[in-house]
Amino acid sequence: MRKQEVQTGGETSQARGTGSPAEQVKALVDLLPWKSSQGGQTLQASDGTPDSPLGRHNNDSRIHRHREALLGRVGGTPELGSPVHRLASLLLVEGLTDLQLREHDFTQVEATRGGQRPARAITLDRLFLPLSRVSIPPRISITVGVAGMGKTTLVRHFVRLWAQGQLSQDFSLVLPFTFRDLNAYEKLSAERLICSVFPNVGAAGLAVSARARVLLVLDGLDECKMPLDFSNTVACTDPKREIQVDQLVTNIVRGNLFPEVSVWITSRPGAAGQIPGGLVDRMTEIRGFTEEEIKGCLGQMFPEDKTLVGQILSQVQADRALYLMCTVPAFCRLMGMVLGHLYRSRPAPQDPDLWPPQTLCELYSWYFRIALRGEGQEKGRVSPRIEQVAHGSRKMVGTLGRMAFHGLVKKKFVFYEQDMKAFGVDLALLQGALCSFFLQREETLVSSVAYCFIHLSLQEFVAAAYYYSASRRAIFDLFTESGMSWPRLGFLTHFRSAVQRAMQAEDGRLDVFLRFLSGLLSPRVNALLAGFLLTQGEHQGYQAQVAELLQGCLCPNTAVCARAVNVLYCLQELRCTELACKVAGAMGSGALASLTSPSHQAALAYLLQVSDICAQEADLSLGLGQGVLQSLLPQLLYCQSLRLDTNQFQDPVMELLGSMLSGKDCRIQKISLAENQISNKGAKALARSLLVNRSLTTLDLRSNAIGPQGAKALADALKINRTLTSLSLQSNTIKDDGARSMAEALATNQMLSVLYLQKNIIGPLGAQQMAEALKQNRSLKELMFSSNSIGDGGAKALAEALKVNQGLLSLDLQSNSISDEGVAALMGALCANQTLLSLNLRENSISPEGAQALAQALNSNSTLKHLDLTANLLHDQGTQAIAVAVGENCALTSLHLQWNFIQVGAARALGQALQLNSSLTSLDLQENAIGDEGASALASALKVNTALSALYLQVASIGAPGALALGEALAVNRTLEILDLRGNAIGVAGAKALANALKVNSSLRRLSLQENSLGMDGVICIAMALSGNHGLQHINLQGNHIGESGARMISEVIKTNAPLCTVKM
Repeated sequence: MRKQEVQTGGETSQARGTGSPAEQVKALVDLLPWKSSQGGQTLQASDGTPDSPLGRHNNDSRIHRHREALLGRVGGTPELGSPVHRLASLLLVEGLTDLQLREHDFTQVEATRGGQRPARAITLDRLFLPLSRVSIPPRISITVGVAGMGKTTLVRHFVRLWAQGQLSQDFSLVLPFTFRDLNAYEKLSAERLICSVFPNVGAAGLAVSARARVLLVLDGLDECKMPLDFSNTVACTDPKREIQVDQLVTNIVRGNLFPEVSVWITSRPGAAGQIPGGLVDRMTEIRGFTEEEIKGCLGQMFPEDKTLVGQILSQVQADRALYLMCTVPAFCRLMGMVLGHLYRSRPAPQDPDLWPPQTLCELYSWYFRIALRGEGQEKGRVSPRIEQVAHGSRKMVGTLGRMAFHGLVKKKFVFYEQDMKAFGVDLALLQGALCSFFLQREETLVSSVAYCFIHLSLQEFVAAAYYYSASRRAIFDLFTESGMSWPRLGFLTHFRSAVQRAMQAEDGRLDVFLRFLSGLLSPRVNALLAGFLLTQGEHQGYQAQVAELLQGCLCPNTAVCARAVNVLYCLQELRCTELACKVAGAMGSGALASLTSPSHQAALAYLLQVSDICAQEADLSLGLGQGVLQSLLPQLLYCQSLRLDTNQFQDPVMELLGSMLSGKDCRIQKISLAENQISNKGAKALARSLLVNRSLTTLDLRSNAIGPQGAKALADALKINRTLTSLSLQSNTIKDDGARSMAEALATNQMLSVLYLQKNIIGPLGAQQMAEALKQNRSLKELMFSSNSIGDGGAKALAEALKVNQGLLSLDLQSNSISDEGVAALMGALCANQTLLSLNLRENSISPEGAQALAQALNSNSTLKHLDLTANLLHDQGTQAIAVAVGENCALTSLHLQWNFIQVGAARALGQALQLNSSLTSLDLQENAIGDEGASALASALKVNTALSALYLQVASIGAPGALALGEALAVNRTLEILDLRGNAIGVAGAKALANALKVNSSLRRLSLQENSLGMDGVICIAMALSGNHGLQHINLQGNHIGESGARMISEVIKTNAPLCTVKM
């Protein structure tokens, strides 16, 4: 924020004319709703009280001038490309995570895959308001965001809206400062802080009522030149006393100064950790770009060229590691600038191997080359000779780079003229076009000039370039610039020193610096910067040695730390990817059990962040050992979906996973632990984590050894947990007691929507308890109860629940010993229920009598869409009753009648129903001996039916006549997409009939003629017919006795005739 933007010359004269500096100080202090420690009252103006007409007029006039001055500083309209919509709301978070406190900004983005932790959104207009009717407004608010996320943009946007009267008008005054401003002072008093910067606000006699609110904004805590020490700072309550700036800030935060003023601080996460959590009333976080916002940002950069935007976006998405970083707006713009330039200019003929940039260092090297080529200079200037450019680049790196490097080591990110002089930086050099690509100059409110790198990563790149260059000739430790010198210290010794420093830095501040330093040794970067910063081919003598040195840092540890993962990023920059590729191959082939070394574990942690395979789900099933899992816990925290099936994990591993799920850093939304060896103790450990976890939505514990006690622990957790929506306990042994516990949880839990309890030895009593819960529960949408033994008693209880429950959408009662009595009860409920969409009653004991009840329900129910009656005892009589109901039903879309002893009579009835029905899309009659007559009846229906899209007639005793009828139907039908005729005997004649139909049919997508005695002649007929068919996508011709040579020949014919059709031979 520039001083000259605060006020015009006329405003300055006017402000000074209202009184002496002392009077202005007094008036500005009076302006704040604050009382001194001596209890003195807010002074009133001599020219009128605040409530008098004169006082109100003066007050309104001066606040209006203050608003105009702020608009002069921040601009009346948003900057081009400013992400206003993204900044309209922030994430309300509960403190900082360990990752934010301890790691580099890039590491935070990479570890979390560019995602945000689960958090409630808060709009900008409510940022300083109470969250509820019983709470009070926050006094200390902190907003965090990694470097380049838009914190200063947010502050300017807020100030602009307030000054324009659009936001937070409950604040009488908003006083924005940056720590770049404050750094210019050695000592400062509270009065001087306000008055020296906002003179146009103050005038003799200005005062406001005690109820007015004032907001003090302190932007960029991470740029404060002195760390805040809340433990040892002496309390100061005297607003006139001058103290060190860091002490002034700590006293304001503690409330010793300006106790009634609201304070808003912005910072990078690590620096925000200096402020004790107990002093922070509200913490918010700026979220990064979404995929659509990345696209929108690029579109704003190149509004006139949509093709270019598409090319850049495709290139960004092709590299996951770089794509993740594009969630940071500043990085996204830098990436867009580089790729936009390269796509427009295209690399020179000698540079095709250098395109596109594949690593961070390559991207920044291209940026450096763009800067060297004079991008952004005035048009018409003569391009300097290459020797001049090279000399200028080396001079910049030699001076500016040294300052950047030591600033990085000392956590210094803002530099003033005295800093420049101390490091020997030629101030004239800063005016050049090259420096403008790296540094931004800003005049502070106290007339000093501050410089900072456009983005933290640019400081790190320039610092690495300096260190790389200096290490070739330095005979002392570059980090301290002191110590014993050695005539032959050498580059590798300096590189080893940099690695050691980076590995020892607990906050990871040298991680990206080390990546850049490693990247400068890669062949592609050497080719990019040869002649400018590097010497052609000089990397060749060090690349292998540096790679070996880096891999030597991957020592055994209890956990793979971020420093170890950063080593893999360094190897990637170095273009030594053998280790990562080996582990990636093991992941793809399920051979992780053989990779147990520390280097393999680090590579696995690295792949969890950058691999496309792990982007949606990290699949670590089959052979992951407990030791490896334990080492990976810090990295697994940030996987969205984690699959750990079939790893023989026992209860001790659940203790580890429970601790991970309990961490506030945890971002895991789905975790599958199927087919392990988890018992009650392990279930209890997971249940304890559910009491505090706020991210997990899906937990899969199928096929373990969890009993009633484990189920009770999980159920008790569900009474408190408010995020889990899906729980699978399939194939455990929770029995009736466990079902009762789950039912008790469902009575209060209003989040769980999917519950799988199949194969759990649950009887009628357990079903009755669950039914009672369903009478109260409104959130459960899907209940899987199959393969238990609830019988008719349990079915009756569930039927009573269905009469009142209006939330359940799917009920699975497969294989539960339900007979006609139970079915009658369920069907009675269906007559009243208007929400159930899917009912599975397969593998029970439903006879024709029960089918009558089913038919009555289908006549009255208008919501059920999926009904599965597979493997019951319906016979023709029962199926005919159901068929009549289907003819009138307008809701059912899927009907499964497989293996029900159905014959031709029922098939005719179903054919008649299909001629009337307009909703059924899928009919399954597999394993029923309907014969040719039944097939012919269905074929007649297909000639007029316009709804059915899938017909399954596997093993239905269909021969050539039935196939002939179906072929005639397919010639005119335009809706059937799937026809399954496996296991019949249509022969060559049937094949010819279907082949003739395929020549004209355009709707069929999948056709199965497996095991139909087609022979070579029949298969050839089908293959030749496909030359005129462009709709079929898949055909199965297996088991038709044509031999391997015949199969190969037919496959080639089909590939020629129908290249888009896949064939199984």
